[in-house]
Amino acid sequence: MPQLHLYVPEDTAGVIRQRAEERGTSVSRYLAEIVRRELTDAWPDGYFRDVVGAWQGGELVRPSQQEFEAREAF
Repeated sequence: MPQLHLYVPEDTAGVIRQRAEERGTSVSRYLAEIVRRELTDAWPDGYFRDVVGAWQGGELVRPSQQEFEAREAF
């Protein structure tokens, strides 16, 4: 597996170490998971349920659409 190196400010490194420890994992594994999650082309787990499906307002109704206007061709 390729190994990558990066530089972050000391305060950021402290937060990374703390969050990795809270999850019971190494800093390397914690950062690898963040990278995998950010590089995916898929919607995050639960996205449609938690975001789109969480609408609390009334029924969404699309208003009638107007006719397209005729434009000059380029």
